[in-house]
Amino acid sequence: MYETLAVERDKHLTLLTLNRPSSLNALSRQMVDELRDFFWNLVDDTQTRVVIVRGAGRAFCAGLDLKEAATTTSAPGGSIPGGLRGQRHIAEIVMLMRRAPQPIIAAVKGAASGGGFAIALASDVRIAGESARMNAAFIRLGLSACDIGVSYFLPRLVGGSVASELLLTGDFIDAARAERTGLVSSVVPDEQLDAAAREMAERMLRNSPLGLRLTKEALKINLDAPGLEAAIAIEDRNQILASGTRDFREGITAFLQKRPPVFEDR
Repeated sequence: MYETLAVERDKHLTLLTLNRPSSLNALSRQMVDELRDFFWNLVDDTQTRVVIVRGAGRAFCAGLDLKEAATTTSAPGGSIPGGLRGQRHIAEIVMLMRRAPQPIIAAVKGAASGGGFAIALASDVRIAGESARMNAAFIRLGLSACDIGVSYFLPRLVGGSVASELLLTGDFIDAARAERTGLVSSVVPDEQLDAAAREMAERMLRNSPLGLRLTKEALKINLDAPGLEAAIAIEDRNQILASGTRDFREGITAFLQKRPPVFEDR
């Protein structure tokens, strides 16, 4: 279906590969359109329960395809209304990622710059290969570093001081420091990255489908909860919803029988 993305489905796991390796998977107009389409359709994709996002070749995503952008009227320097429409068209990718009910794992190796950095940050979990290098490249081009949700996600992941440093300088953060600051969950050799991402996905998939969806939803909402009572209200609501399912009864039965549960999303 796609020309710039490769989609592989393995039962309830979907692997999404940014597939422009000759340009370090830079975000072309077509890739932006295809990413929007992919994440938009996840809402109705009941077969997919976990998504892994990765890049083909030696990079995750080098950000906006500047060679292509320089030839478009919506690029910086074009009309302001057209530029704003183009800007929002790209930025909505991360909004769609957060709205998607499935947990998204980013498997990052090589460069994750600009828009690629934003896609990694919008994922629920990040695993890095040893070659991973991430930065808010926008500021190095004469723009603000705050773009495509980066100024929202980054301080929540690494704190205000480190986020300010990375955004104000545009410097790269390497895999080792990303792990120390909590930006990524773990670092593995590049050749083990796909296996590590799959192993984490399998650990998510052993849980009930509704439990996964409700957990992502509560984490997303409570990231901005006005207080403890609002956060607990969401948790209480989700627990009552889940406790009325057959999967919950199966989970209890399997625990008592000391066997793995077989969940059916019912």
